Formats: sequence, structure tokens, C-alpha cells
Amino acid sequence: MRKRITLFLLVAGLTAGLIFAQAKPAKVIAIKGARIVPVVGDDIETGTIIIKDGKIEAVGRDVAIPAGAEVVEAKGLTAYPGMIDGYSLLGLQEISGVNETVDNRETGRINPQVRAIEALRSDSMHIPISLANGITAALVAPSGGLISGQSTLIKLYGWTNREMAIKASAAMQIEFPAIRGGRGGFGGGMGRGGGAGAADATRLIAELKELFNKARSYEKRKAFAAKTQTVGLPGLDETSEFLLPVIKGDLPVMISVHSDRDIKAALAFVKDENLKAMFYGVEQGWKVADELKKSSIPVIIGSTYDMPPVWEDGYDQLYLNPVLLNKAGVKIAFSSSSASVAWNLPYHAAKAAAFGLDKREALKAVTIYPAEIFGVDKMMGSIERGKAANIVLSDGDILETRTNIKKVYVDGRDCDLSNKYTELLEKYKKK
Repeated sequence: MRKRITLFLLVAGLTAGLIFAQAKPAKVIAIKGARIVPVVGDDIETGTIIIKDGKIEAVGRDVAIPAGAEVVEAKGLTAYPGMIDGYSLLGLQEISGVNETVDNRETGRINPQVRAIEALRSDSMHIPISLANGITAALVAPSGGLISGQSTLIKLYGWTNREMAIKASAAMQIEFPAIRGGRGGFGGGMGRGGGAGAADATRLIAELKELFNKARSYEKRKAFAAKTQTVGLPGLDETSEFLLPVIKGDLPVMISVHSDRDIKAALAFVKDENLKAMFYGVEQGWKVADELKKSSIPVIIGSTYDMPPVWEDGYDQLYLNPVLLNKAGVKIAFSSSSASVAWNLPYHAAKAAAFGLDKREALKAVTIYPAEIFGVDKMMGSIERGKAANIVLSDGDILETRTNIKKVYVDGRDCDLSNKYTELLEKYKKK
């Protein structure tokens, strides 16, 4: 009898605690008096953003502030949506020259089973540095080989890699060789541009087609065995198993492709295999901009900090490439392509703006466009009602190097912006 009473009291206590937790009012934050750049729609010169339970509850000029809300006075500041890095090594690489701190690639050439989320270090020192510059999300990608593995989309705030994951598997990474240096240099010193060469591209695509056909056959054998129950299931084929979400269209591919010739080959491959795809790098994308537009395949621009891979294209082609792609109607997003300088993401967009990209388009290419490309635009990428409260407050244009980031919210949480740089600043201030 006593045991029953004790059990009853325990259940009653847990139930009461649950009811109390559910009844507890959600935290409400009001960002008041800021200039608001929602990215979609017109700017609001002086407005208010209401955050409730981690989401944007309301945004506008004449929004009423709920009683009991925590009011953040933001007069003189500008509110932007948090930026999204289209391709990075955050959490996979600390010091590129120290092998023990680098975990962005596996041995072998075919690794669809590799998942970046498993290797992600949530305590990487580069993550808070990037967060402090207004970057709230990033694609973290493995590299190396032909099929490098599965990239993950993360928010740059959280205690563990699982807590940070927005999409644990965001895309399957496929890599074509980089463009070879036109004058014996920057891309490997083997020939005069043109990427992998027609023969290499043909060979790589033939190998990919063979892998995809094998995966389709594997799926059919599994389906037949399950249906008839008279034939045993085929033995586990790990490569085919992890390619199934790709051939079914559940997981897109991100193809690292660089020369115009290889881009054309990749376009044909994607069409033949009926894949969901996005391209990364595309340094000579401007040469085939119309074909990219017709394909509706979006492009993640590689680092604009690189040297020109083919000098004959001109010193400024890395800066003009996104301008010409955008003008042709190709959806673009910018990337840091790094870990240590991932915080420089906004300045890649700024370089393109300096060479003719519309500034509003440059801003979209680090906010709403990458959100659309990764299929999370219903959740983030702009300041709109119902979206995650990923908001950056700055004292100026977020794409300008002189601008200071004053506050960053991720899912409505006011983030601690201290990092290695601020630690060093305080240290040397005392000297």
C-alpha cells in the first residue's frame, strides 16, 4: 500500500511540475527603436521587433510592446537577420598546419557515409569569433576524394554538436578537381587552365554514374526481397546505402566544380541523373551563366580571397563572377570557405558589391538566398513573423569593415560575444 501511495505521489508531483512548466509564460523581448532591415520587403527606419519563445512574434513601425517584456533600447542601431555562411570548415579545422586539429576529410575517394556532424567540435574557437561578427549559421562541409561525405547546416550557438545542428545532413559533397594554374602556379602548375580537362571530367562522371546505377540496383533488390519474402536481402553495401537518399531526391548534392568545361559536364550529369543539386566554387561560372540560369541550379561562391586560378581571365574575375551570375539570374550565396577567417563572410559579399553587385543583392546573398538554397527559408534568413529570432544589432552597415556588432540573438537568446580576440584585446589593454 505504501509503495502505491509513494508511486501516486511521485506521478502527481511530476504531473504538477509538467503543468507548471507548461503554464510558465514564455520570455518576451522587445528590440525597440532600431532601424530594421528585414531583407525581404522595405526597410523600417524606426521600428520594434517582438521576440517570444525564440521566434519573431511581430515586427513593424507601430508594434505594441507587451507588458512585462524585456525592452532592449536599440536607437542608433540597425537590425539585420543573422548571416549564413554557404560553405565553411567551422568546427572541423582549428589550425590548418597542425594535423591533429584538422578533421575535414577521410582516407579514400568514395565516402558517402561520412557525416560532418560527427566530427564537429562545438567548442572550436573559430565559432564564437564568427558569431561575434554577425554570422549565426553555416554549412560545414567535408572535403577530399570524389564523394567527400555529408555536410551539415549548423547554428553558431550551442553546447553540443547535436544542439547546434539545423540539418544534420544538408547535402552530399561531390568534388571535381580545381582549375589548374594558367601560368604554372596557383591551381597546381599543370597546364593552362580549363579545370580537370575533358578526359578527367568524363572519367569522373562515368565513375559517379556507375556508383549511382549500382545504388539503384541495390535499392531494387532490397525492395524485391521485402515484397516477396522468398528472396533474402542483399548484403549491406555501405556506399549504395548512403547514396539512396540522393537518388531518391531526399538529399541534394553539392558539387564542387570550377572551370566552365567542368560546369557544363556537371550540368549534364545532374540532368541525366535527375538530382537535386547546388554548385560550389564555379570560378568560371560567368562563362556559362546562361546555362546555369536555365538549369535553375543555385551557386555557392568560393572564397574571393583566392588568387586568380587563370590569369588570362583577368585579375578581377573572382570579384566579377558573382556580379555576372547574379545579372544572368542565377541564385548565388557567398561563403568563407574557411574556419579561421570564416568571420570575414560579409566582406566577400562587399567585394562583389564594390565591383558592381547591387548592395541589396549582396546582403541577400549572405542571408535569405543561402536559406532558400538549403531549404530553411521558412525558418530563417530574414526578419519576419514566425521565423527564428536570429537577429544582429550593429552600429552601421553590416557589410562594412568599420561596423561594430553590438548584439547577436540566436533563437531569441542574447549570445555572449566574448571570444579569443576579445580575450586578447583585454589582455593587451592592461599593458
